[in-house]
Amino acid sequence: MSRPSATQGGPSVTRPAPSGLAPALERNIRALQQRQEQERAASGFHQRLAASITTFAGSMAFVYLHIAVFGTWIVANLGWLPWLPQWDPSFVVLAMVASVEAIFLSTFVLITQNRMAQDADRRADLDLQISLLAEHEVTKLAVLVSAIAGRLGVSTDADKEMDELKREIAPEAVLDKIEESKGAG
Repeated sequence: MSRPSATQGGPSVTRPAPSGLAPALERNIRALQQRQEQERAASGFHQRLAASITTFAGSMAFVYLHIAVFGTWIVANLGWLPWLPQWDPSFVVLAMVASVEAIFLSTFVLITQNRMAQDADRRADLDLQISLLAEHEVTKLAVLVSAIAGRLGVSTDADKEMDELKREIAPEAVLDKIEESKGAG
């Protein structure tokens, strides 16, 4: 729903009603949605097929379909339906069908998990880059605030920690320390 708003001395324009979200957040949400749509459009037929099969295999419709098919198969081959002839009284064919289906389903699930892992890796890389950028910006702000406080002659208990806060963090050093601590533990 939109509402009209007038500008100073100009014509009225229509703008969307406020959603309660900051414009930057709305822009980011739209950008992420557009990226996901682009990635879906760029994905190959085989990836879309595997994702569709995995989605269906993980649904209750898939469960109901199997209950109906396997239930009918079992009931018919036990001879409980006299009007339907038995075609697999030993259930060997049923076992083979179920085994082949399980092989294919597990393959489709693995394909989908691999794609999801790649997506998660990309998101983790993006999170890391944003975190590094935010850390860098916070460090610069700490330097600026410290300089302003020094210029104004303001002293606080935080001054003891300010030198540490003003130091740039080297991500590779942090990763080395993490790996070192894993090896020691």
